[in-house]
Amino acid sequence: MGVSGWVYPHWSGSYFPEDVSLARRLAYIGRHFSSVEINGTFYSMKRPNVFEQWRAEVPPSFVFAVKASRYYTHMVKLKGIAPIANFFAQGLLRLGAQLGPILWQLPPMLRFTPERARAFFEVLPKDVKAAERLARRHDHRLVGRCALRAPDGRDRPLRHALEVRDTSWLSEESLDLMREHGVALVAADTAGRHPRSEIRTADFAYVRLHGARRLYVGHYTDSELDAWATTAAGWMRAGSDVYVYFDNTDEIAAAPFDAQTLDVKIAEKMKRRRAAS
Repeated sequence: MGVSGWVYPHWSGSYFPEDVSLARRLAYIGRHFSSVEINGTFYSMKRPNVFEQWRAEVPPSFVFAVKASRYYTHMVKLKGIAPIANFFAQGLLRLGAQLGPILWQLPPMLRFTPERARAFFEVLPKDVKAAERLARRHDHRLVGRCALRAPDGRDRPLRHALEVRDTSWLSEESLDLMREHGVALVAADTAGRHPRSEIRTADFAYVRLHGARRLYVGHYTDSELDAWATTAAGWMRAGSDVYVYFDNTDEIAAAPFDAQTLDVKIAEKMKRRRAAS
């Protein structure tokens, strides 16, 4: 359970106490949540020391989900080796054993084609060692500023989640390819703007809650959170890991409070189920 990013000025005083500086916000998140989704990697590449610092600020059990570069998903549209190699070489391997799922968010105008999807899924590294090998294929832009080896967790599997924004990716052919490669279809709530599906295609679930009525804005109602808690608890009882990130981050600090509420609701449902059995 976590939020999508943490560098939001309007969260100061409403979620973050006034005495929590910008530099200490991730540490504060790490004390209250088990995970966070790094969004900054979608917009620009970072340096290895940035990932090292992030890891140093949170507990060892904390998990980082990382949003993949929009250059690869939106600009070159899943083509080429260097762009995806650069993404892995920039330093995220320094997260090591705390590296969680990689989120690949597709643009609305990118339609599914079997050839494009299969080529993309086949290049995705299945574990951290494979990510290291892929990172070594970076281009000249990463020379002298890359990290090509994880400090630990090198034998861990690497999970990938796909957030689609065109309904063609919900075809049976597309879903079958996701299942074949163990890529999780993201269950994304986007206030009705983009496709929403809770179909499972992997052994884990990945949920992004952007907003129920307005994109990125406003709280979820108690009944809406209860419905998501029921869904998540059901996946967990079936043996799946479940990652949930709130992205209703604009205007007010709705995301962290909704995440805390949902976390409690899921725990209560799991506790009642254990008591009943």
